[in-house]
Amino acid sequence: MKIALIAMSGIRVADTELLEMGLTLPGFVERSKIIASLPSLGLLTLAGMTPKSHQVDYYEIADLQENIKGNSIPQDYDLVAISSYGAQINEAYLLGDIYHKNNTPVVMGGLHVSFVPKEAIAHCDAVVIGEGELSWPDVLKDAENKSLKPFYGSIDEEYDLNDAPLPAFGLLDIDKYNRLTIQTSRGCPHQCEFCASSTLLTDKYKQKPAEKVLAEIDAILEIWPKPFIELADDNTFINISYWRELLPEIKKRNIRWFTETDISIAKHPDLLELMRESGCAQVLIGLESPLEPPLDGLEIRSNWKMKQWTKYKDAIRTIQSHAISVNGCFVLGLDGQMPEIFDTVFDFVEDSDLSEVQITIQTAFPGTPLYKRLQSEDRIIEENAWHKLSLFDVNFIPKNMSLTELRSGFHSLAEKIYSEEVTQKRREKFKSQLRQYIKKHK
Repeated sequence: MKIALIAMSGIRVADTELLEMGLTLPGFVERSKIIASLPSLGLLTLAGMTPKSHQVDYYEIADLQENIKGNSIPQDYDLVAISSYGAQINEAYLLGDIYHKNNTPVVMGGLHVSFVPKEAIAHCDAVVIGEGELSWPDVLKDAENKSLKPFYGSIDEEYDLNDAPLPAFGLLDIDKYNRLTIQTSRGCPHQCEFCASSTLLTDKYKQKPAEKVLAEIDAILEIWPKPFIELADDNTFINISYWRELLPEIKKRNIRWFTETDISIAKHPDLLELMRESGCAQVLIGLESPLEPPLDGLEIRSNWKMKQWTKYKDAIRTIQSHAISVNGCFVLGLDGQMPEIFDTVFDFVEDSDLSEVQITIQTAFPGTPLYKRLQSEDRIIEENAWHKLSLFDVNFIPKNMSLTELRSGFHSLAEKIYSEEVTQKRREKFKSQLRQYIKKHK
């Protein structure tokens, strides 16, 4: 078969005022460009487990926009697979409709369609629910026999990362990307109520074997001698002993890398040293709120973050003293937050010396405990308004502030925190820490 894999990559924002403002804010633009340019690791993984007897082509949706406008999308495929998140899903449905109209079989997968499969099937021939690796061999076999079923897989099924295939990085035009992704784990023990990541597909913490992680890095090195790699994990350093063994091996590869974790890594100076030596440039940490009340009940299983919030500033300084910058993430619109939260976040960022910051609006994604709770409280503003699943738009009724206060407070905070002056000030502080680290380790 000839198979097209299409990634609906890129950032989407429905709030036009924020979108116009963001285009002029350096901190906002840079992170958006990075996220927008990440390839779909999910599709590359499916490509990696596709038998060589099939021909596989990989497309980013940005490369097809002109084709779609001109009604000249790539044809002659025996199967088209589309992977998408919520904010892009209407564009994915439109693309599915076009291929479907041309009698090209279409299969859709990803987090969003896993939770609204009956909606998605109206725009394709088959929907893959849950972790895609479990169903892809059956999809290929049935597509070849022209007998695709409407639904494959289940949220309740678990994929064993011991069986993980090598993603087909060789399909990429490497000149288009400023970083590539690999995955070392799925899941997160904290299980935040709003989280719409792999925690929706597994309630376990699953670790990929170290030799497979190294094989993926080596595969990237074959096409990109000095790569920047983003670990597509939800919380990387849960198994500290695993990383103490793996990091010295990564160091030998001479790469630079980024990942997501929690502040507990600050308790392990030896680990931070290994991370720095192996090329870790930055960690992204979900701090969520600089105040205690909004953290109460944020997690499904425990109140871990609420117990840690007094340690936030010390942890940030400890991590950054090892020449690893911290990108602190804050969620605005949490139930325990009042209108004063916007000034509080700005003051915390200034006082903590965070080198980078990411602010988003709490978003109720289908399938999350947050979505179910807000739905039961009649606080979802508009059902099926998927274009607002962007992390920058409001799709629910806030509890302790008005919609206008949330939206305007977010705009004002974004304007201040991502301004040229404030962004440069944060970076200069971190550069000073970096110089001190280099001087100390000469």
